[in-house]
Amino acid sequence: MVDQCSVDVGEVRLAYQVSGPADAPPLVLLHALGEDATDWEAVAPVVARSRRVYALDLRGHGRSDWPGDYSLELMQADVLRFLDALGLGPVDLIGHSMGGIVAYLLAADHPQRVSRLVLEDVAVPRPREPSTPARPDGALAFDWEMVLAVRRQIDQPDPRWLQRLDRITAETLVLAGGPDSHVPQDGVAELARRIPYGRVVTIPAGHLIHHAAPEAFAEAVSAFLEEDIRPVGRT
Repeated sequence: MVDQCSVDVGEVRLAYQVSGPADAPPLVLLHALGEDATDWEAVAPVVARSRRVYALDLRGHGRSDWPGDYSLELMQADVLRFLDALGLGPVDLIGHSMGGIVAYLLAADHPQRVSRLVLEDVAVPRPREPSTPARPDGALAFDWEMVLAVRRQIDQPDPRWLQRLDRITAETLVLAGGPDSHVPQDGVAELARRIPYGRVVTIPAGHLIHHAAPEAFAEAVSAFLEEDIRPVGRT
């Protein structure tokens, strides 16, 4: 059963879905730009067999608050406050695309809070040619101002993001979408190399691995989560 919940994390209220055994180890899911907690519905029931799964709506998305103030660092701070509010930690953490950036920022700045990290089709943070996306017609399930703010950061990332990757102490699985992904796959491989305990596995399903190949995604993630790992913080 999936429960719909929300929690105050300071200046915003975050909505989230929770499923899985109440006494199981916690697993937090962070969605991509423009998505929300429902984006994980194809794979959450599988990983929830052995984990207490918390799928968040990040600020500016879904049922969470749309405060008008957006950055990836603010999203990172929201997730940290979410963990504090629910008394969670260390947690396993999965992030897709934008959510993967939020995830590795958190794992780099607060390594003691993350035991295992999964980054789905996320490239190493390097500048790219800026572009201005066109707003879709009609009502949106996310704040368009958030999209513009986040895209600017992804196009021109803070150089410190790259420098801090070596602070991540979590065992890290980087899932690459292969040649059908729009994300440069050499950048995905480089991200795995720059994380001390990182490894890359390719599932050639494109950028939306957990949608296009949910069984392969769940199998790879479940196997990774069940591995014996070093204690958090050991170098």
